[in-house]
Amino acid sequence: MIFTKEKTLKAEIINIGKKLYELRLVVARSGNLSTRIEGNNILVTASGASLGSLTYEDIIKVDLDNDKEIKNPCLTSEFPLHRLVYKNFSNKIIIHCHPTLVNAYFAIYSDLKALTFETKLYLGNIPVVEQETPAITKPELVINALKINNLVVVKNHGVVAIADKFSDALYLIESLEEAVKLAATARLFKKEILDGLDKELKEDLTHDKAYLMFSEEHIRAIVELVNKDEFITTKGKELDLTLQYAIKLNGTDKVYKFNFEKGKITKLEFDGNAPFVASASTDIWQSIFLGKLDPFVAVTQGKMKLEGQLGQLARWYVPFSRLFQIFKQVKIK
Repeated sequence: MIFTKEKTLKAEIINIGKKLYELRLVVARSGNLSTRIEGNNILVTASGASLGSLTYEDIIKVDLDNDKEIKNPCLTSEFPLHRLVYKNFSNKIIIHCHPTLVNAYFAIYSDLKALTFETKLYLGNIPVVEQETPAITKPELVINALKINNLVVVKNHGVVAIADKFSDALYLIESLEEAVKLAATARLFKKEILDGLDKELKEDLTHDKAYLMFSEEHIRAIVELVNKDEFITTKGKELDLTLQYAIKLNGTDKVYKFNFEKGKITKLEFDGNAPFVASASTDIWQSIFLGKLDPFVAVTQGKMKLEGQLGQLARWYVPFSRLFQIFKQVKIK
């Protein structure tokens, strides 16, 4: 049974390696892949293996708690990163590769210019971490970044993506490569790109007092700013933003339900009886309230659970994006 599972997973690694090579997301002997088998056992590609032409012998089984096995000289130089990821996350696979356009873009720019709603929804703000060596020798920086996005750029090096399926991680990397290509193409038409929506969403708001996160005072301060916001009022009327949306802090009894009527929050209630309920851990909510993580991205990447259909909620993407910008304007302790 175990042997059959390992063989199946090795076949998946070989297949995804070929796809990465065909898409030119890796070249020569660059990049590495791994997957969790069960418990602390993983499969990882060997040092010097070409992902485009992997064999079963190029994939090594390792017990992460076995000191002898983790010192295997055939292991990729990026093994410490893989090991630390599996120690910190429950995700089942890791793709580390070196996309040409992504590397070129982030060698020049520090953040992604998102020109499509798809980029905003599925990628969000891509964290960029610095490294000073050809291999990732500060994996803890990547770990911290992966807490807010399943895709991280390692500047002058490549990307790291985590997921429960190889296809999901590949789609993130493909989407980023395409978003970079789109940004580069747009600059051919206009050197200085102006995005009206981004300008609206980035308008500064201030709220000096700091609140205990998820306290009633914290949420009421958000409601106050939302109901004063002209952009949400205008878009709320235009798009008939009338619904109940609840937010919940996992592991506690903290839940708040916003009752929207044409963009205004007319009532704040304290139950999760709503068609849309967003729930997450303390760490994820903290990243959201600090503006490091977009809730839409948190849902699409599985960091936040949404009861209700994301597609239905997406019709109000613009006013909700503004709402989430307001989240970070109310300071938390």
